[in-house]
Amino acid sequence: MDIGTTRVFEDLAQAWLSGKYRRALLEGGTYASKTWSVLQLLFLIAKGAKAKLLISVVSESLPHLRKGCIKDFFDIIGESQDNNPQFNKTTFTYKVSPLASIEFFGADEADKTRGPRRDILFINEGNNISWETAWGLDMRTEKFTIVDWNPVGEFWAHENWVNRPGNAYIHSTYKDALSYLSKGKVEDIEAIRDLDANLWRIYGEGLLGKLEHLIWPNYEVVADLPPKERWEKWAYGLDFGFTHPAALVKIVFAGEMLYWDERIYQRKLTNADLIEKLTHEERADIYADSSRPEAIEEIARAGWNIYPANKDVKTGLDVVKRQKVHITQSSVGLLKEIRNYSYMKDKDGHILEVPVKIADDLVDSGRYGTLGLTERFGYATAAGGGRAQSKRGNTF
Repeated sequence: MDIGTTRVFEDLAQAWLSGKYRRALLEGGTYASKTWSVLQLLFLIAKGAKAKLLISVVSESLPHLRKGCIKDFFDIIGESQDNNPQFNKTTFTYKVSPLASIEFFGADEADKTRGPRRDILFINEGNNISWETAWGLDMRTEKFTIVDWNPVGEFWAHENWVNRPGNAYIHSTYKDALSYLSKGKVEDIEAIRDLDANLWRIYGEGLLGKLEHLIWPNYEVVADLPPKERWEKWAYGLDFGFTHPAALVKIVFAGEMLYWDERIYQRKLTNADLIEKLTHEERADIYADSSRPEAIEEIARAGWNIYPANKDVKTGLDVVKRQKVHITQSSVGLLKEIRNYSYMKDKDGHILEVPVKIADDLVDSGRYGTLGLTERFGYATAAGGGRAQSKRGNTF
């Protein structure tokens, strides 16, 4: 295979080939090629296997893997998941050769985390799974364990494995993958430097920090939305994008509880592309980013009830924060954003009531839709219980 690699791949490959290490620990900033490099190496190891070999790739959940590691894996090998004779979509196992296989499963699948042994283990974003689960998986791994993470705070890897004999530590930043990043992406990353020193330390420099002043500590991950017969009111929030992802979140109020479900999260969508994707969604009102009136009008002409969202950040956050947000397990991008969504600090260290504008497309969408429904139907959570006037009827 002719694959482009980074320094992270080279260091990881050396750790594996040296035979000196039981584990490799990859800590680094955003877009530092950690996960991509691991998957490249795992495929090449499996491809060259001379004896039976089982590799397990584990993350917090199967939806997280499907939108992350599994997608990246097939991009790396240049194949499609669909109608692929090597890929079993029931067991999520790719048969690299008659001898070697790579399986993907979530850390929430108890029968697999406590199941058969494997030769090589990769725990993706290890800070999102428990030490008990990681320990059990590692104990059932015969040869080599790899873990990667963003350094958002100390967790079990720092307590138990970092700086211990037999464990290779590999640090990386976005600069290790510069040749594969667009100019716009580099500018986005480097903009963090002027926004928040702590976030720059974590995501820019790839150094251990601590996420502070989180906006939404009060959320719960749920398997799915409640049954539709329980829905009282529902709609969508939409944040337009092209360089940044376009983001669509389904907002559901059921039994006085608020649910968010990620539906679209994709870059480089034209408005025509977005309208086509909307045809695969259930009909409901849309509360959209009001900075794009021409896009709102085009979607309205395509037959959707769509309104310019109230973008007042403080009002929107106040409304959402008055209740626990229940987020579906499949909302991988949304969960990643909400775990890191925090308030800015000024140069004197004072907390501002302004969110850091990095990776907030889906949380903005959730806020638009929640505030839109709250204003329109006067939920008890709405400030003053008022109703907003609208030009189009709310039909769904």
